Amino acid sequence: MHSPITSASNHCAAAATPAAMADKARFWNRIARKYASDPIADPAGYERTLQRVQALLSTEHEVLEIGCGTGTTALRLAPATRRLVATDVSEQMIAIAGEKLANHALPQLHFKVADADAPTAEQGTYDAVLAFNLLHLVTDLPQALSSAINALKPGGLLISKTPCLNEMNPLIPKLALPLMRAIGKAPPVLCFDARQLQAAMTAQGLQILAVERHGSKSKDSRVFIVARKPNAPPLAA
Repeated sequence: MHSPITSASNHCAAAATPAAMADKARFWNRIARKYASDPIADPAGYERTLQRVQALLSTEHEVLEIGCGTGTTALRLAPATRRLVATDVSEQMIAIAGEKLANHALPQLHFKVADADAPTAEQGTYDAVLAFNLLHLVTDLPQALSSAINALKPGGLLISKTPCLNEMNPLIPKLALPLMRAIGKAPPVLCFDARQLQAAMTAQGLQILAVERHGSKSKDSRVFIVARKPNAPPLAA
């Protein structure tokens, strides 16, 4: 049995309460401008992921991106979709994304504020849900996965790329991140490895189609997973 997914402070993740969601939004609002100016850590790996995702999408697809940040990836992927709705918990992140969108002719792309931990109002709407660099940052992973699955049409794809902190140097989740959190430099972070993340997905009924690593360096802790929502609900026992 795999160890449970935990936060970086080695406590089980808290429930996705309104207070927790508000705290999360405040953190990302505060750092939004700096986040927008930070360079992509692995440009080659990022481009490989974009190419892989573009190959999975179609101009007939309705797509939702959760945790879109300042919209860089949504702007790149929108031309490969019929409609792309990109959401983030941070109003400031979405404001910056809107500023970027103003310089592009992408009528199929829409940005809005929404929390990945919150239940979705658009159930069974999307052919694909995208979650990049997000699933380790949600408050409640099962809830976030359930919300994403509910947004998908039967047979739709959840496409994710996620840092797995339990595959990094142990000092990062056990020492560095708790210290950074204590001084307000990091948000709460969930710690898991790729097998634990896959187990969380299959527990929600997803079928894992692909598990890949796209990094350009020798060791890549960011796992890329493609998973499918079943075409029909499971039969009752």
